[in-house]
Amino acid sequence: MKRILVYEFLSGGGLIDGPEGSADDLLAQGQAMRDAIAADLLGLQAYAVSVATCSLAVPVPAAATPLEPRPGESAFDFVARHADAHHLVWVVAPETDGLLLRLQRSVDPTRWLGCDARAIELASGKRSTLVRLAATGLTTPLAFEHAPEVTRWVVKPDDGAGATATRLHASLDAAREDSTRRSRAGCPVTLEPWVDGQALSLSLMCRAGRTELLSINRQQLSIGADGMLSYQGVEVNAIALADPRGAALGAVATRVGQSIAGLCGFVGVDLVWHAERGPVVIEVNPRVTCAYVGLSRALGHNLAAEAIAAHDAEFANGR
Repeated sequence: MKRILVYEFLSGGGLIDGPEGSADDLLAQGQAMRDAIAADLLGLQAYAVSVATCSLAVPVPAAATPLEPRPGESAFDFVARHADAHHLVWVVAPETDGLLLRLQRSVDPTRWLGCDARAIELASGKRSTLVRLAATGLTTPLAFEHAPEVTRWVVKPDDGAGATATRLHASLDAAREDSTRRSRAGCPVTLEPWVDGQALSLSLMCRAGRTELLSINRQQLSIGADGMLSYQGVEVNAIALADPRGAALGAVATRVGQSIAGLCGFVGVDLVWHAERGPVVIEVNPRVTCAYVGLSRALGHNLAAEAIAAHDAEFANGR
C-alpha cells in the first residue's frame, strides 16, 4: 500500500514558535484543511495516510498515523526527513517568506503532490502575479491604477496569505505612507487600488495543461475601523457554475491555467466581481485553500483522487 504524508504548516508545528495569538487566529483553519485532505485520502482506502501534528493541534483523524516534529526541528527538516518514507507528500503552507517554495524544494519532485516550483515562485509575489495575468488579458487591480473613480487603496504583504496584514486606506497618500513605513521595516509590500464588488474565489483542478473550474465560492471579509481586513470564512460552492456569471468565471479559470506554468492539482483564485468590469483577479493560491473543506462532499466526488490523478498525469507527460 502506498504511503502519503499530509503536512499542514500551522497544525504541523509551524506556530509553536510563532507570534502570540497567531495560533488562535489561524490554527483552526489549518486543522480544517488538514483533516479534509486526510479524510478524502482515507476515503480512497488505497493509501496509508500519515498526518503531521503538534502539541497545539487537535488529534488527527483516527485512521491516520500521527507524526510530530522533534524538539526544535524546522518545518523543512521535518518534511525532508519523512518525505523519502512516503510515496507522495501533500503540503499546505503559506507563501510568506518563501515558505511553501522552500518546502517544495525539500521534497523530490516526483513525490510532491501539487504545483511545481515555477508556479509557486511566481504566485508567491502578488504584484508579479498580477503583471503576468494582466499581460494575458485578464482584468486585475492594475487596470484601475489610473481610474478617476478609485478613492480607496489597499496595502498588503507582497508574499502574504489571505487578508493577513492587509489594510484599506481612504487616500493614496495614506496608502503610500503605510507602504513606505513597511518597506523601511524590511517588509515586502504591494499597493493596489481597492476594487469594489463581491468578493469571490474559484477552486480549480489543474492537470496536464487543462484547468477545470470546480466551484465558485463566496468570500466573507470584514473591514475594521482602522482599515484592517480580516477573513471571516468562505461559503463553498455558493454560486452554481450554471449561474449567468459562470461562463465568464470559467474563462478566467482557463486563462489563469494558461498563464502560469506548473499549476497542478488544487489551486485557488481570489477575485472580485465588479459591477461594470466583471471578474477582477486579485491573487492566485498555488495550493489547497480553505475552500477545499467540505468541497468533495458538496460536489459529490473525491478531490484527493483528482489531485493524485493530476500529479500522475503531469509526470506521465514528462514534467
